[in-house]
Amino acid sequence: MRSALESVMDPEIGLSVIDLGLIREIHFLPDKTFVRMMLTTPFCPYAPQLIEEVKVATTGVVPLDCEVELMPDAWSPEMMPDPGLLGFSF
Repeated sequence: MRSALESVMDPEIGLSVIDLGLIREIHFLPDKTFVRMMLTTPFCPYAPQLIEEVKVATTGVVPLDCEVELMPDAWSPEMMPDPGLLGFSF
């Protein structure tokens, strides 16, 4: 699942939702896959596009309906597995 979601890129930052640490939880339920994710900004104009791309990538691996829930949490670069990918240090 992780490798499929690595293909979903944030169009402004140019990194994947995995590299950015936006995917917080994935649950495989009997009738669907449930993904909890966050956005880099609360009113991200690309939210609908990112949600759809996460659904497509997920259903490409697990052929069940995918539900994506946006978490209200505030994102920060420290949530990234490698914040250095942004090109500056914290």
